[in-house]
Amino acid sequence: MPIITVLPNSECCPDGARIEAGVGTSICRALLDAGIEIEHACELSCACTTCHVVVREGFESLGEIEESEEDLLDRAWGLEPQSRLSCQALLADRDVTVDIPKYTINHAKEKH
Repeated sequence: MPIITVLPNSECCPDGARIEAGVGTSICRALLDAGIEIEHACELSCACTTCHVVVREGFESLGEIEESEEDLLDRAWGLEPQSRLSCQALLADRDVTVDIPKYTINHAKEKH
């Protein structure tokens, strides 16, 4: 099973983390299942950018990016060439390292 290394994020993962997740699992679902409360205002439906992450290692191993995700990413805060919506980035058989940006364009943080 691939390992997701989460770089430290002062709000939702201050010490960083290493979690194991199954192939085909979205990064967002794996983080949530591990107790890392990444924002996800649209309930993982690819309708917002609150779960935006930057994939520092393993980007090319993730599932193919679709046009709807690319369109939304254009609105994400801190967009980088290796940005993905974590609800749409499906794990393959390689480890990945992700960085959760400090800010999102979400105006009202929701509790899930």
